[in-house]
Amino acid sequence: MGDYRGGGGGGRGFSSGPREMHNVTCSDCGQQTQVPFKPTEGRPVYCRDCFAKHKPARY
Repeated sequence: MGDYRGGGGGGRGFSSGPREMHNVTCSDCGQQTQVPFKPTEGRPVYCRDCFAKHKPARY
């Protein structure tokens, strides 16, 4: 008994198996790449190199 809140990973729906990869075309350079998420329609998707160029600088 007590204050156990069941902290089993946050319940985000991720399985412990391999991630499902989705084939996409980079919105910047046009290169074929894979991403570990389902792309949202209308939002740009970048390859690893272009993503590094587009992410905001951290200070």
